Amino acid sequence: MATATRKRSREAFEIHEDPPHARTEDTEMMAGSEQHTEEVDDDEEPDDVDNEPSDDSSDDDDDVVDSAVQRDMDRLQDGYPGFRQKYRLIKRIGEGTFSTVYKAEDLQYDRYDNDWDIEEKDNPAGKWTSPPLKPYPAAAATTTREPRRRARYVAIKKIYVTSSPTRILNELELLHDLRNCAAVCPLITAFRSTDQVVAILPYFRHEDFRDYFRQMKVSDMAIYLRSLFTALKAVHEHKILHRDIKPTNFLYDPQSRRGVLVDFGLAEREGSDSKPCLCHESRDVRKQRITNSAASQNGPQQGYPKNDTRPSRRANRAGTRGFRAPEVLFKCTEQTTKIDIWSAGVILLTILSKRFPFFNSADDVEAMIEIATIFGVKRMKQAGLLHGCMFETNIPTVGSVGFSLGKIILWSTCRTDGSRDGQPGIPLTDEETTAVDFLERCMELDPARRISAKEALEHDFLKEPQPKQAAEATEIEPDIVEDDDEMDIVQV
Repeated sequence: MATATRKRSREAFEIHEDPPHARTEDTEMMAGSEQHTEEVDDDEEPDDVDNEPSDDSSDDDDDVVDSAVQRDMDRLQDGYPGFRQKYRLIKRIGEGTFSTVYKAEDLQYDRYDNDWDIEEKDNPAGKWTSPPLKPYPAAAATTTREPRRRARYVAIKKIYVTSSPTRILNELELLHDLRNCAAVCPLITAFRSTDQVVAILPYFRHEDFRDYFRQMKVSDMAIYLRSLFTALKAVHEHKILHRDIKPTNFLYDPQSRRGVLVDFGLAEREGSDSKPCLCHESRDVRKQRITNSAASQNGPQQGYPKNDTRPSRRANRAGTRGFRAPEVLFKCTEQTTKIDIWSAGVILLTILSKRFPFFNSADDVEAMIEIATIFGVKRMKQAGLLHGCMFETNIPTVGSVGFSLGKIILWSTCRTDGSRDGQPGIPLTDEETTAVDFLERCMELDPARRISAKEALEHDFLKEPQPKQAAEATEIEPDIVEDDDEMDIVQV
């Protein structure tokens, strides 16, 4: 009688003390285990067919790995008991301030319930029956062997030991909470050895943003942003701020038209580290507070005090330069999920203008000047007052009114004669006009007026087209040519 073996789920991660005894084979890799890792030579045949590297041909396997990277990979594999029996590192695919990410083959994929595997769900016809876990009898050694399995890849994130333990725990907990959210990278499992923490994440096929964003049509932009805002909607419904929305943290595959939001190293729960800010008060309250302030009573002053005795304003300014919202630059002490919406708007502005990076500031003050150049000094002053800050600049090229985002896009794509009031040589199409309207909703200086992720998915730009509309768009859509310094008073 045939018997069926139920696949067990990978145990959810947990933070625990070092175990007093060596782990058993059925448990997850535990922390602090000093067991010797038994390595299998490449020339030897492993006892377990399930642990064999697959025959799946991949260009990634043929990549030449730098010797320094190979040494890092060897140290990682040797630093965890049983690592080589579970994963086969292939190459390094990413490196950041707090972590390094490697692509690896999951050698024990078929022993677990892999409900996180999106590609497997989308291609049920490609499923196969795993070979038996026990070795074949000697009598059957001469018989034809079962074909080797298709390679299954994962991303292994090695978090640097210099990272705060609280930061590491926060990232793992947030990933665990978001494991069932659409378009969000789930956490498969995590383990540690002494002070080194490793997270196992799904590997998603994607392309470099710089390789395809200039060729994107408006319809492609809508699909890209729809996938991104689907992820943001799920994250924001959990009251979580991602804080680092940018193209490299949204892995997108133009072929499958699917994107996945990754890297929650800077993410935090809304309100976890905040104090009341004027931007959440009524307009009358803000006006009264500003009127009664010492700066208003003494009048505007040129420059700033050399020995400023005022207490420094402290707020979370984490993020990537060029993608941070104005309230982050103004050190708002009560930031919300709307900071992610601004960052997503910068991505759309990058695609529409075909300029990457669009903003390229060296510090917070330069970032403010870049934003003021587009939106004007008048609106930047109003944005600063929302957070109890004064914005002042004497740069003559920064105008008082600013420019419309539509005109910025025309200039960036060389579709005007270059003058301030020049007539466009190639005007914005109806689809581009809708995209610009959506962009303006995303890049509101006032976070209270900025569109939410849920509202964004209901905007005409991101609405799912009806079958008839989609067919018409395919036929007629034309190609488009292509520091902690005091910030209460900013004086440039």
